[in-house]
Amino acid sequence: MKPSNNCYLLVRTFEGYSANPYLCPTKVPTIGYGNTEYENGRKVTLQDPSIDVEKAKTLSAFYIDKFGVDVKKVVTKPLTQNQFDALVSFAYNVGIGNLKASTLLKKVNLNPIDETIRTEFMKWDKGTINGKKVKLDGLTKRRKKESDLYYL
Repeated sequence: MKPSNNCYLLVRTFEGYSANPYLCPTKVPTIGYGNTEYENGRKVTLQDPSIDVEKAKTLSAFYIDKFGVDVKKVVTKPLTQNQFDALVSFAYNVGIGNLKASTLLKKVNLNPIDETIRTEFMKWDKGTINGKKVKLDGLTKRRKKESDLYYL
């Protein structure tokens, strides 16, 4: 299973496009569609040159596909395409390490149709700003969209 076009669109919609490097809400240099690194693993810096939409799409596709491989490695139960895409979007945003350590993944691996998985998505709506966990409206909307997709 690979991420579908729905996954690419979901990630890109919530990440938004930026041609120029910027600091995300958690103060990490980011470019394109929420990328903090380039394909070669080099971290984005605020001094990097701008990138066009096509480069941003290529960069995000590289990482979405990479997270797809990572998600396949940690999920032990068969998933629908929508479930897979929702988990890839989640991992793209929070990192595969956080997915691996989450109750969300534990529940998916026990019973992928468990209705309480929706609640587990929604627990991940905070970012660290100035050393404090803060609820972010954009993350709340993203988690709702991911959990809705998971149950389609």
